[in-house]
Amino acid sequence: MKKNILFIGGSSGVGLETIKLLHEKHNLIVACRTEENLSNLNVKYLKFDVLNDELDIDEIPETLDGFAYFPGSINLRPFRGLKLSTFEEDLNINFLSMVKTLQKVLNNLKKSTSSSVVLYSTVAVKVGMPFHSSVSASKGAIEGFSKSLAAELAPNIRVNVIAPSLTDTPMASRFLNNDLKKEKVSDRHPLKRYGQAKDIANSTAFLLSDESSWVTGQILGVDGGMSTLNTSN
Repeated sequence: MKKNILFIGGSSGVGLETIKLLHEKHNLIVACRTEENLSNLNVKYLKFDVLNDELDIDEIPETLDGFAYFPGSINLRPFRGLKLSTFEEDLNINFLSMVKTLQKVLNNLKKSTSSSVVLYSTVAVKVGMPFHSSVSASKGAIEGFSKSLAAELAPNIRVNVIAPSLTDTPMASRFLNNDLKKEKVSDRHPLKRYGQAKDIANSTAFLLSDESSWVTGQILGVDGGMSTLNTSN
């Protein structure tokens, strides 16, 4: 059965890879700043900037079966050098704008007999890492929020979070922009490689599908084993 799925963001990275997986199977509405990379895909595009625009609810199907929120940030700097404004910016893009957008379409999701919400965190919430204080704070908010919301909205709306490790996307490009960086990042992971956008897209597609109908309130670590394995010995 074709689902109506709303993607916030999706013109690049994980969002784009997920769209490529699903655009022929489902009705996708993609609300993001640019139509770049989307024009040849079977989607309904809505021009939308989560930080500055109000989502036009009239352009959203009355019934939504899925929602995924892709916008995010990676600010990695020592805590002593971070301004309060950086924490505010990360919280706004990663968490508050997601909450605002999700509230806007909650009634649409409730009209489905079984809908799925997919959000994104980071492995650094579970595993303390230097220089991650700002992004971990905002992503940690997502994890706590999602568990509470999953309990509140069960049984008709499922809410899950994917927590990746470093993944090769435009947002993370500065951490993987030469062979030495790529080698060091790969060596840190038990599976000896960094993530690809399709790794996260495959997990997103699963959580949006009926195959995951008994999965809710979960934080899914798609991180090459980073959050649970120590292979240093």
